Amino acid sequence: MKFDQNVGFSPDPSLALRAAPSTRYIRIMSGPIRIPDGFVDELKARIRPSDVIGRKVKLKKQGKEWVGLSPFTNEKTPSFYVNDQKKIFKCFSSGIGGDVISFVMETERLSFMEAVEKLADEAGMTLPKATPESQEQYDRRQRLYAACEAATAYFEDCLRAPEGAEARRYLENRGLRPDRWSAYRLGFSPDDWRKTIEHLKSKHFSMSEIVEAGLAVEKDGGGEPYDRFRGRLMFPIEDPRGQVIAFGGRGLQPDAKPKYLNSSDTPLFHKSRVLYRYKAAREAFGGTEEGGLIVCEGYMDVIALSEAGFAHAVAPLGTALTEDQLGLLWRAGPEPVLCFDGDRAGLGAAYRSIERALPGLQPGRSVFFCLLSDGVDPDDLIRENGPAAMGKALDGALPLVEVLWRRERDLEPVDTPERQAGLEQRLMQAASTIQNGAVKSAYERELKARMKDYLWQIRSANRGSGRPPARGGQVVAPALRGGPPAKTRGLGLVVRAVDHHHLAEIGFEALAVAEFPDADVSAIRDALISQNTAESGVDRAALSHHLDSLGKLRAAELLTNYPDIPEIPLGGSEEREWLIALEQYARLDGTDRSGRNPGEAFATPEDARHRHRLVSERRARTARLNEAAEKADQS
Repeated sequence: MKFDQNVGFSPDPSLALRAAPSTRYIRIMSGPIRIPDGFVDELKARIRPSDVIGRKVKLKKQGKEWVGLSPFTNEKTPSFYVNDQKKIFKCFSSGIGGDVISFVMETERLSFMEAVEKLADEAGMTLPKATPESQEQYDRRQRLYAACEAATAYFEDCLRAPEGAEARRYLENRGLRPDRWSAYRLGFSPDDWRKTIEHLKSKHFSMSEIVEAGLAVEKDGGGEPYDRFRGRLMFPIEDPRGQVIAFGGRGLQPDAKPKYLNSSDTPLFHKSRVLYRYKAAREAFGGTEEGGLIVCEGYMDVIALSEAGFAHAVAPLGTALTEDQLGLLWRAGPEPVLCFDGDRAGLGAAYRSIERALPGLQPGRSVFFCLLSDGVDPDDLIRENGPAAMGKALDGALPLVEVLWRRERDLEPVDTPERQAGLEQRLMQAASTIQNGAVKSAYERELKARMKDYLWQIRSANRGSGRPPARGGQVVAPALRGGPPAKTRGLGLVVRAVDHHHLAEIGFEALAVAEFPDADVSAIRDALISQNTAESGVDRAALSHHLDSLGKLRAAELLTNYPDIPEIPLGGSEEREWLIALEQYARLDGTDRSGRNPGEAFATPEDARHRHRLVSERRARTARLNEAAEKADQS
């Protein structure tokens, strides 16, 4: 919910009319009104929030506040609070909060203006009468809404008429059945310069209204306006309340320029503030503390996802994702997934989205990235491999920090200290744009750890190859060449300990208390420690077999498929660097730099206690062996 100092909480900036400080303009159900300063404050003063909210939420008095179960999430423990003195409510499970007006807006899907009218009636307050100027403005906007709605119905009829044959073939070839067209209000704009204009004029819309609604274009040199959309498959674009405000049209001819044509900005429509099918997607997604909407690049991708069971999909309107659109996404869910084609253009769009998202990150609020194979979009993937393949791709979505890391890592080689410094500078500069202090600090720690691990792998690979990196380039570590996915950070360290027994010996304690973000990396480490402690043979084949027997199939696969590792000499510099890299996952005293037990962060207490017991047993066994050796030396 976004707070506007002039008009209060507004679900969309376009719904409220900014006014001079002395007045507020509010559109209510019967028409617009001019509200003097103090009206809204007086309204809230007369209404007790617990009375209004208590009709929808069962509240219980708790000190100075009322508490109940959230109406926005399916929680079992109350985290919804109402304070009558402060005139506010706060839902800690969803993050939604505000005053009684915003509560009515959120729960009854009303605009700010409609909520004010409803509450004013309850409070017995008389709303000021509309001025002629505000009434005129309100009537004009309503006419534009009506023109867009009339055009939508006309395009729907044209799609099923003889002239819409080509558009129908296109939809059928894309796998969309005729009985589903009306669900998305799909249509066809006749391939004519005046047909849409003439139809709307027959419905008593003036030429100025048709032009202002974005349905006709005026010639630069004067003359009669002409239809903006001609010979195109039509996609109605709705505002967050479900009213048609604009259109997207797909050209059906191979040489159509442009391939997709959107409405120009109008009094109703600003493409940077709207997402295609946002209202339907938000309703399909529902209220939850996890996940978020799916964002893809095109209209047909949204429809394909919806038909495949992913109805919570939206699309920007031919532009890079904007701050306003991100705000809409985060209102619906804390972790939206941005799904892009895997080609260069899609990757570029993903990278641009990072810059927009970073400033708005908060604890529990981020974005994820689903990067499909090169040249494949969601529609292609679903048609060729089915909905399950799409679901698997979404499950593998990468966190923002991973995509940011890849972007900066792959920008240029890091084969010199200067270029390494450049990489660190770019990473820290990106993190510095995060406004939330806690998230900013977490990003700085994570990015520094990734860089440290990455440079260690490169140095290790270069030493193992026996040749220095080429000028202007770098020798890529085996772990980075078709190696494990991003979520398996630390895998290379564990595999090195498997392949080189002396590493497992000298780093036993550190390995035991280490906490890796990926559960399968931890499973490989646990198997290694177990077999090492039992003094049995430790190699990839034995560990993989052991992991298979435990049902840890992914862990076994990661271990088996990891690239071969060059020899690491006993007591050499690579050995010391391995120990240093391992320190980012564990301190030898069992705590991280914040003093927190790592077991509290990633593992269960039982797992942590088990590994600490193994460390103690190992220390005791080593002490006994040393004592026996000393006695033998003395005899």
